[in-house]
Amino acid sequence: MKKPKLALLLLPILLITLACRFGAPPPSTPTAEAQRTPSGGSSNFGGTQPAPPFQACPVQLPSVGAGSNPQLGAEGLGDPYYPHLGNGGYDVQHYHIELNVDLASQHLDGAVRIDAIATQTLSSFNLELAGMQIHSVSVQNSPAEHSRMGNELTIELAQFIQAGQPFEVAIEYSGSPGEGIDFSGMEEFEVGWGWYPDGDGAYVAAEPSGNSTWMPVNEHPSDKATYSYAITVAEPYVAAANGVLQDTISLGDGTRTFIWNSAYPMASYLATVGIGEFDIETSIGPNGLPIRDYFERDIPQDVRADFARTDEMLELFNELVGPYPFEVTGVIVHDIDFGFALETQTMSVFGSGFTDEYVVAHELAHQWFGNSVGLTCWQDLWLNEGFATYLSVLWNEHAYGEDALIDEMEWYYWQVAQSGPFASPPGNPGPDDLFNFGVYYRGALTLHALRERVGDEVFFGILQRYYADFRDSNATTADFVAIAEQVSGQSLQEFFDAWLYAADVPDIPEMGLYLSDYQ
Repeated sequence: MKKPKLALLLLPILLITLACRFGAPPPSTPTAEAQRTPSGGSSNFGGTQPAPPFQACPVQLPSVGAGSNPQLGAEGLGDPYYPHLGNGGYDVQHYHIELNVDLASQHLDGAVRIDAIATQTLSSFNLELAGMQIHSVSVQNSPAEHSRMGNELTIELAQFIQAGQPFEVAIEYSGSPGEGIDFSGMEEFEVGWGWYPDGDGAYVAAEPSGNSTWMPVNEHPSDKATYSYAITVAEPYVAAANGVLQDTISLGDGTRTFIWNSAYPMASYLATVGIGEFDIETSIGPNGLPIRDYFERDIPQDVRADFARTDEMLELFNELVGPYPFEVTGVIVHDIDFGFALETQTMSVFGSGFTDEYVVAHELAHQWFGNSVGLTCWQDLWLNEGFATYLSVLWNEHAYGEDALIDEMEWYYWQVAQSGPFASPPGNPGPDDLFNFGVYYRGALTLHALRERVGDEVFFGILQRYYADFRDSNATTADFVAIAEQVSGQSLQEFFDAWLYAADVPDIPEMGLYLSDYQ
């Protein structure tokens, strides 16, 4: 993903990066490099500060507990960066979302049914829902008492739900997303739902959170679920969402309902809805994979052309990592230059000014790493962004030759080495700077340094094993390190501690890259 915060902070750098990527070469490495003989072995971890001890993500994935005493589901999952995101005591299996959207008044009426399994005996539990007016709440088809403080919606149970028992929650609500919300003290939240300025459409993009501004949700990536949608809009508008369009129903009153289903587990921040007057372009990718791209009707042809090589990218990533994880792929390109793209599952979201081929490859790569193999906690975001960044570099290597990869890695190293606090260690970027480009660039450099250390055959074996073991689930940095050590047969703890947690970026002697040359 490319976030607004990142784009605003780094816009001059990004423009230089794009100019470098497609025009002039990156700055040459200082001449001192020529006087040094690379060690040829493992990287020199060097730097002025040692790496802190390896840190594992403390968030536990949902599982049924043995306790039988009724209690409140936790009001947060203890994420080290955002401890109040998500809720404990249950595991969501499916969200069914019904929306009636009025673009003219920027208003929606919503009804969400949530199918879940209790992971402890529950007396009450929480969901997130910020703003919006709640009209009714029911549990197991019976009205339920509820209260709300901030974005925490607490639902009281007339009868306890036993650990391991499935249950259904239904909530009806209405309003305009974001309206009336006090975001003070909620820095991680954003308004996930946005309206076109001219009233002709809407888009959804929210990371790390923000979808709770338009739907009730357990808003943490560790609780994945499947999704279905029934979205009603006025003609001639079209509603797109994650997964497969199953039906379009004309209601006879000038409105249509679009039925979508996403059959694979998905983190809440990857849910999206797009409404507009779209041109829909379809094709078939490798292994018969359907590709459907939704372009707002005014998107020019040169922007659409940025997506022309999606089938080739799919073929490459299938070969390097493993089979594409979902039933369909595609994009929504909105006619708004909001300065980022987001890898919403099976249907990545793009602003009209952020669609070059490199970004297209990046968001597609997320379908493997970030979407199928998801986060357990936000601290490990490099597992998403560093991996997607490196796979987009591998696309450049495939499409434009080895020199393209070398130029990109040298450019990333130069950026990270020169950027100080703007490129913090990828394994612990901090909650206030989650999307700093150390997570992207140094995360990608970590993978390339690993490749240089273990060799291509072992490196791609590591990626393939990691993907296979954690497909459709969640992983941590510790999981990746363990697989890297198992597949390579090497002790890599010192390597990963230096690359992920040390203040100074390590050297890559195999490429002639030394931090001392940039200080």
